[in-house]
Amino acid sequence: MEHDVIDTLVSPEGRLDVLSKTEVNKLLDTSQGGLYNTFRRCALAVLNCGSTIDDGRALLERYQSFEISIIQRERGIKLDIKGAPAIAFVDGKMIKGIHEHLFAVLRDIIFVSDEVTGNPKFDLQSTEGVTDAVFHILRNANVLQTQLNPNLVVCWGGHSINRAEYNYSKEVGYQLGLRGLDICTGCGPGAMKGPMKGATIGHAKQRLHNGRYLGITEPGIIAAESPNPIVNDLVIMPDIEKRLEAFVRAGHGIVVFPGGAGTAEEILYILGILLHPDNADIPFPLIFTGPETSREYFVQINQFISDTLGPEAQQRYKIIIDDPELVAREMLEGIRQVREFRKAHSDAYYFNWLLKIDHEFQKPFQPTHENMRNLSLHKNQPTHLLAAQLRRAFSGVVAGNVKDDGIRSIEEHGNFEIHGDKSIAGPMDALLASFVAQHRMKLAGTAYVPCYTVVQ
Repeated sequence: MEHDVIDTLVSPEGRLDVLSKTEVNKLLDTSQGGLYNTFRRCALAVLNCGSTIDDGRALLERYQSFEISIIQRERGIKLDIKGAPAIAFVDGKMIKGIHEHLFAVLRDIIFVSDEVTGNPKFDLQSTEGVTDAVFHILRNANVLQTQLNPNLVVCWGGHSINRAEYNYSKEVGYQLGLRGLDICTGCGPGAMKGPMKGATIGHAKQRLHNGRYLGITEPGIIAAESPNPIVNDLVIMPDIEKRLEAFVRAGHGIVVFPGGAGTAEEILYILGILLHPDNADIPFPLIFTGPETSREYFVQINQFISDTLGPEAQQRYKIIIDDPELVAREMLEGIRQVREFRKAHSDAYYFNWLLKIDHEFQKPFQPTHENMRNLSLHKNQPTHLLAAQLRRAFSGVVAGNVKDDGIRSIEEHGNFEIHGDKSIAGPMDALLASFVAQHRMKLAGTAYVPCYTVVQ
């Protein structure tokens, strides 16, 4: 089937006027070690904004003829784009926000390759080394604002949510925006777009002209969650683990809306960090919220956390149903406490250095069939480390659902097998089954075939 496409030539604005010949050659190298395939995949995802595709492979197959190359000229570079999705253009001209995102992709892929990966300055086998890398990527993207008081609310939730949940996320964003709070999300559709859309109205009513809408993604997920153009700062982290760390280091509080396996992964990530004994006294507001129609979703999430991580984990969050104003007021108060704590402990407002993140949460997890089968899903371990194992299990389900590599792996070798003690595997199976029943695994209108089997 043919899809509307456009060829164009675009120039960067701002910091990316000049690339070295080595950088250009790296980007155009289609060999295993080159960056071209990653660059092409991320660029296509950015240009596909607003589409209803949440399948990484389907996107690549739909636009097989898509090509992007760099032309070096005396006065700087241009991107030569062939077969770009027409949805990225208005009257033949690329939408400004998408244009910015395209060069954010270029900036981050070059920076990570040149300055982080393989750079002996960063010991990515150590906790401090990974955190340092996350800091440098965010700083290079110019998103660490040293002069601002804490005000960045991270909003997590599903890309496949219903209209009532989307409207509710927009209303929460509006209430946050009215109170001068900025928004950071995974930058895609659904619960990642709604809060930003609402906050833009809240900011406009308060005549706040410098509102921040920070989007943080990574190459594996970007095709399933194409960045929405409201995002005015886009950062591509190298992998899911550094993406998650970027959220909790840069953000000052988290609001979680309904979602599927990816949202469960995010919840387990933040709870695992907050359950680390070193973080017991660090304030970090965490609110789960949705409309009245989503009450049962949070009952199930709360029960799953109770069954697996226990009552201590339940103490680290609040559940607020159908009250956007209360969510915003609670978050404002929580961030005030964060500010007081950071001030008292001389921690930066713009980067949460004091938060202890165990290396188990930082090591990139490859969701192969073997790795999924060998997860340690039992209670005979510290609770925060069990959370790390559970996080990986849900990360594998996300990969099998929407990531190009994961989908191909499932087709080749069958479903992922997730083994665990009955006390862990049982609640996990029940929670995943509820996500399937509530159509939270794929966008509406797409039949869902499970990519996993839970073995108890």
